[in-house]
Amino acid sequence: MVWCFSLAILSLIFSQGAGGRGKSEVVSVVGRAGESAVLGCDLLPSAGRPPLHVIEWLRFGFLLPIFIQFGLYSPRVDPDYVGRVRLQKGASLQIEGLRAEDQGWYECRVLFLDQHSPEDDSANGSWVHLTVNSPPQFLETPPQVLEVQELEALTLRCVARGSPQPHVTWKLRGQDLGQGQGQMQVQNGTLWIQQVERSSSGIYTCQASSTEGSATHATQLLVLGPPVIMIPPKNSTVNASQDISLACRAEAYPANLTYRWFQDSINVFHISRLQSRVQILVDGSLWLQSAQPDDAGRYTCVPSNGLLHPPSASAYLTVLYPAQVTAMPPETPLPIGMRGVIRCPVRANPPLIFVSWTKDGKALQLDKFPGWSQGPEGSLVIALGNEDALGEYSCTPYNSLGTAGPSPVTRVLLKAPPAFLERPKEEYFQEVGRELLIPCSARGDPPPTVSWAKVGHGLQSQAQVDSNSSLILRPLTKEAHGRWECTASNAVAQVATSTNVYVLGTSPHVVTNVSVVPLPKSANVSWEPGFDGGYLQRFSIWYTPLAKRPDRAHHDWVSLAVPMGAAHLLVPGLQPHTQYQFSVLAQNKLGSGPFSKIVLSVPEGLPTTPAVPRLPLTEMPPLSSPRGLVAVRTPRGVLLHWDPPELVPKKLDGYILEGRQGSQTWEVLDQAVAGTEMQLLVPGLIKDVLYEFRLVALAGGYVSDPSNIANVSTSGLEVYPSRTQLPGLLPQPVLAGVLGGLCFLGVAVLVSILAACVTNQRRAARRRRKRLRQDPPLIFSPPQLSALLSSPGSSSPDSVAKLKPQASPVPSLHQRLLCREPPGPPSSPVEDPPSRGPLPLESICRGPDGRFVMGPNMLTPQERRNTSVDENYEWDSEFPGDTELLESLPLDLAGPRPLPEAEPDLGEKTPEECCLLNTAHAPDPEARCAALREEFLAFRRRRDATRAQLPAYRQPVPHPEQATLL
Repeated sequence: MVWCFSLAILSLIFSQGAGGRGKSEVVSVVGRAGESAVLGCDLLPSAGRPPLHVIEWLRFGFLLPIFIQFGLYSPRVDPDYVGRVRLQKGASLQIEGLRAEDQGWYECRVLFLDQHSPEDDSANGSWVHLTVNSPPQFLETPPQVLEVQELEALTLRCVARGSPQPHVTWKLRGQDLGQGQGQMQVQNGTLWIQQVERSSSGIYTCQASSTEGSATHATQLLVLGPPVIMIPPKNSTVNASQDISLACRAEAYPANLTYRWFQDSINVFHISRLQSRVQILVDGSLWLQSAQPDDAGRYTCVPSNGLLHPPSASAYLTVLYPAQVTAMPPETPLPIGMRGVIRCPVRANPPLIFVSWTKDGKALQLDKFPGWSQGPEGSLVIALGNEDALGEYSCTPYNSLGTAGPSPVTRVLLKAPPAFLERPKEEYFQEVGRELLIPCSARGDPPPTVSWAKVGHGLQSQAQVDSNSSLILRPLTKEAHGRWECTASNAVAQVATSTNVYVLGTSPHVVTNVSVVPLPKSANVSWEPGFDGGYLQRFSIWYTPLAKRPDRAHHDWVSLAVPMGAAHLLVPGLQPHTQYQFSVLAQNKLGSGPFSKIVLSVPEGLPTTPAVPRLPLTEMPPLSSPRGLVAVRTPRGVLLHWDPPELVPKKLDGYILEGRQGSQTWEVLDQAVAGTEMQLLVPGLIKDVLYEFRLVALAGGYVSDPSNIANVSTSGLEVYPSRTQLPGLLPQPVLAGVLGGLCFLGVAVLVSILAACVTNQRRAARRRRKRLRQDPPLIFSPPQLSALLSSPGSSSPDSVAKLKPQASPVPSLHQRLLCREPPGPPSSPVEDPPSRGPLPLESICRGPDGRFVMGPNMLTPQERRNTSVDENYEWDSEFPGDTELLESLPLDLAGPRPLPEAEPDLGEKTPEECCLLNTAHAPDPEARCAALREEFLAFRRRRDATRAQLPAYRQPVPHPEQATLL
C-alpha cells in the first residue's frame, strides 16, 4: 500500500515538472540509522545575492512543515527533529542521528517574497525520498521463561522491524521449525502449539534477519504436568529368603517427586508382613528383604508431583519355594454312601509334582481300597464314603525344589449327605396372578441349607422361600414360567432337584432357534414354538429388506400367516442377492408374544447351467441332460422341479433320481420317474441332514449326463421313514435300534417256547405220578406197614399216606385188615344195576384228622369218584419217602405178616382195640366215630415207634406231601 501511494506521488511530481518549467526532479537519499544524511535542494540561485525568501521543508504525512527558515530569524523545527536538522549549502537540509521512523518523502520549497507570483507556486519545490537502513529490531517477544500446563494451547508471538523488513523464523533446540510440523504451526513470525505435551518443553528461539543484520530472542518453555516414568520396573524372579530390588525412575516439572509402591493395589506399608522388610529409595526403587512366598504378585510404582493424574508402571515378582501345605483342617467330613474328597491345600512354585498320603501313621496304598484315587491337585478321592475311610490322614507335597514337610493330621468323619424329605412334582400348572407353593425339604448331618433358583434366569425379586424351604411365587407372573431348581447343600455334599412351572393364561412366549435356509428367490423359515400360555397359538413371519428405501424413514415389514400347527413356512417372491431380515411372532387369544431374534439371510438366484458348446452335427450328443433342477422344502417333504432335456432323439422314457448325503457316494433313489413328470416329491428324508440331488434322463438306448446338483437341508422339516432303496440314508443309530429290536424279539420267542416245553414236561410227569399213586386202595395199613410208612416227628393225622379213594374188590376188606381177620374169597365187583333209585342218605361225622366220615352205608370208591370233590383232589409229590416205602413193601391181603422178634408189640393191636373196631358196625354213629378215633391214635403211636427205629426215616425229609384241593 505504501509503495502504491509513493508511486502516485511520483507520478504527480513528474506531471507537474512536465507542465511547469521542468526543474523539479525526484531525488533518493539513503542513510543508515544513527548517521546523518543531506536532503539536497537547488531552488536558490547559485550566484549573487538571492532575493528575500522563505525556505520550507515539508514531510509527507505531517500537517505542518518540519523546518521553516526566514532570513536571519531562528528556524521553526518540528519537535521530532529538534536538534537534528539544519540548513546546509543553500536550501539543502541535513538530518543527523537518523532514525528508522525518519524514512519517508520530503519536499523543499523556497518562497521569494519580492518576486512572488501565483504562477510560480506550482513550479516551486522539489521532492526527496529518504531511505533509512536499519538492522532488525524486535518490537514484541514472548517471555524468556514460560510455564504452561500440559495439554493446553500455546501461542508465541515475535514481531521485528528494520529496513529492509526482516524475516522472522523459529527454532526448537537448534532445529528450524520452518512452517511447523504436527501440532506446531508458524506463520508471520507467530508460533502456535495446539496441545502442549511433555515433549514440547525446551528452548524456543525467534530470529529476525535482513541484509542489515539479524536479531534473536530465546524463550524456555517449561511444561507443568505429572511425572513421566523413564525407567519402569521389570518382572523379576527370586528364591525364597533372598533380597530383591525393583527399579523405578521418573522425571517431571516441577520436580518435587514422591514415589509410592503397591502390591496388588495395596500400599506396601499397609501390609503388616511387608512393613519391616521394604524400603523406598531416593531414586524411587523398591528394596524388599528376605522374600517370602506370600510376597509374590504384581508390584506397581506410582510417582507423583501433585499435578493431574500420576502415571504408574507395574512388574510381577515371582518367588520360588518348595511345595508346602497352607492350612489343613483338623476335621474333614465325608458324605455317607457318596463320593467324597479329602483335600490337601498345597501351594508350590515351581508347580506341584506329586503328593504322598498317610493314613493312621502308615503310608496309604490306594490299590488296597477299590474306588479310591488321587486327583490332579493331589486330593484324595473316595468313591464311596464308608467306615473304610475313617482315620487320620496327612499329606506331603513335592515339587522340583522339594517339600516343606508333611501337613498336620486331619481326622475324617462320616456325615449324612443332604437327602430330600419332600421333592417337588415334575410339573406345576397354575394361572397367572395366583399363588403357587412348591414344597422342598431335606435333611442331613449337618442340617442342609435349601435354596431355590430359576434355571437360566433370575427372579429373586419375585421368588420367596418360607420357613419350610418351600418356594412361594406370589403373585405368579409370566416371567416365572420355566424350570426351577431346588438345591440342598451342607458341608459334605450338595444335591438338587428341579421342576417345571407352567404359567397359564398369558400371551405366548417367544419362539426360539429361528432358522432361515436361503433358496432361489425364496427362503424357508423354521423355528421352535415357545409355551402357548395355555391357549392355542398361531404364528406369523415378518420380513423386510435390510436396506430401507431412501424415501422411507423406517423399514416396511411384511407379514405372512403360518398354517395352524406348522412350525415352518416357505417365503416366496424375494429378490435374489438381497439381504433380508426375518422374525417370527406368536399370538393367542390373549395377545401377541415378543418377536423372536432377527435373522439375516440372502436369497439365492436361480441356478444356471453353463452352456454346452455346440459341436458339429456329426458330433452332436443324441440326449442332453435335464435342465434347471431346483429343490424346494414343503410340509410334505422336498419337492424337485426341473425342465426336460433340450435334445431328445426319441420319446423320453423317464428319469433316474440320484441322491447323497454330503460328500458320500451317489445312490439311486428312484429309477422309475415318468418321462412326462417335471416335478417329484421326495418324502421320507432324515431330519437335519444336507442332501444333494441330480437327475439322469433315459431315451431309447441313450443315457444323458447328470443334471445340475440341487442342494437342500431338512433342518426343521417334518419327515418320515424313507421308502427308498438307499440304506446309506438311514442313520446308524436308527439302524442299530431296528436290528436290536428284532434280535430281542427272536430271543423272547425262543425263551417262551422253551418255558412252555419245560412246563408241559413237568405237568406230564406230575400226571404220571398221580396215576401211579392212585392204584392202591384207600385202606388203613396193617401194623407192620403203618410203622414203616410213618415219618419221624410227625404228630398229625395228615402224615398217613394219602391216596385217592379207589374201589376195593372186597367191601369188607377194610374192616378185616384192621382186625387182622383172614380175608375171604374175593367177591366179584358189584355191577351197577341197569337202573338205580335214589341213593340213601347216610350219617356223617368228623374223624380225628378233621375229615368227614360217613356211616355204615358208605359209597364205594368208584361211586365216590363220580363226585365233584373226588375229582378236585390232586397229588403233589411232596412226601416221596412215604410213597416209596408204600410201594416197596408188599401188601399181603391174605393175612397178617409176622413182625420181627425185636418188635413184637409195635404193630400188634390189643384186644380192646379190636373190640373197639368191631363196634364200628354198631348202628350208633357216635360210638362208631369214637372207635375210629381211638384206632387212629393207636395207629399213630405205632407209626412213630416204627419210624424211630428205621435209619432211613430218622432224618426228616425236606419235602412235605399234601393233597391240594383245586
